[in-house]
Amino acid sequence: MTTDTTGTVARDGESRPGGPADSPFIRACRRRPGPHTPVWFMRQAGRSLPEYREIRATVPMLESCRRPELVTEITLQPVRRHGVDAAILFSDIVVPVAAAGVDLDIVPGTGPVVAEPIRTAADVERIRPITRDDVWYVDEAVRQLVVELGDTPLIGFAGAPFTLASYLVEGGPSRTHAKTKALMYGDEELWHALCGRLAEVTLAFLRVQIDAGVSAVQLFDSWAGALSEADYRRFVLPHSTAVLSGLVDAGVPRIHFGVGTAELLGAMGEAGADVVGVDWRTPLDVATGRIGPDKAVQGNLDPCVLLAPWPVVEAEVRRILEQGRAAPGHVFNLGHGVLPETDPEVLTRVVALVHELSSRPADQG
Repeated sequence: MTTDTTGTVARDGESRPGGPADSPFIRACRRRPGPHTPVWFMRQAGRSLPEYREIRATVPMLESCRRPELVTEITLQPVRRHGVDAAILFSDIVVPVAAAGVDLDIVPGTGPVVAEPIRTAADVERIRPITRDDVWYVDEAVRQLVVELGDTPLIGFAGAPFTLASYLVEGGPSRTHAKTKALMYGDEELWHALCGRLAEVTLAFLRVQIDAGVSAVQLFDSWAGALSEADYRRFVLPHSTAVLSGLVDAGVPRIHFGVGTAELLGAMGEAGADVVGVDWRTPLDVATGRIGPDKAVQGNLDPCVLLAPWPVVEAEVRRILEQGRAAPGHVFNLGHGVLPETDPEVLTRVVALVHELSSRPADQG
């Protein structure tokens, strides 16, 4: 893939106008004007869609992530149904660490469960580097999707080192991250060795997706909000920076997102992303002041608002669009993932409303 300075992309080696790199989504990520504010939803591929639940009824989560034909179909479902401005690859943040040799499973109703949590340097050493061959199914699914999506950009993603480390140390999801923090504070050398290894795995995983044709990537640090800014800077920022700076030559926008990160937004903006995702707790104009004027923002409708009556949803969409104007680029999204009980029709209506309210004259696009 080659990228020229105007933002047009050619997968056949020749630049051409249009295509995913000229889409409203990529334009917003690059802080360039477009015909409307683009919108997509975290966890749009699955969760609330009946067609997704039908596919997944008899297929375990990890298996569905390893079958390119299922990944392709599930990724396309919200694009067909909602008309969103970008697709996000259907996968899970633990896919690359499983490929790296960690014995884990995604247990329904619980989440990732690790058979032997990380405790020692020897445990870290067992996390081996990954190559394209280890995640060939991701490479194949991305290549299929690029063809199917045409001008609609595809977002690749991965979990950030801190969030992955938390799962590996806790052995599964945690509300307090107590074991994670105990290791972080108690054995700093081991902590940095673990996060450094996970940064290498994450970078390799994102590179596979970029080489296969994704138009942007998002680094999820879902649990970083459990930390103070000082701890984030000391224990997390160097490793997230290693991932994002490792992609500086990749030619695609980089998005960084976490939950409960109001006090961390400035530091997260320093990690090297082009776009910083903001959860629903912080107004976008306030977030922009913390992140700085050289980053686009993404967000940040509270997912629970989608369960409210439509007039409430519409008012909140209007508020977020207005606050998003303070940023040099705005990608409309939720402040976290779509809840399973969300009515898909509401998501479709939100997409249409965002497009209608943010529509710009052709000479401004």
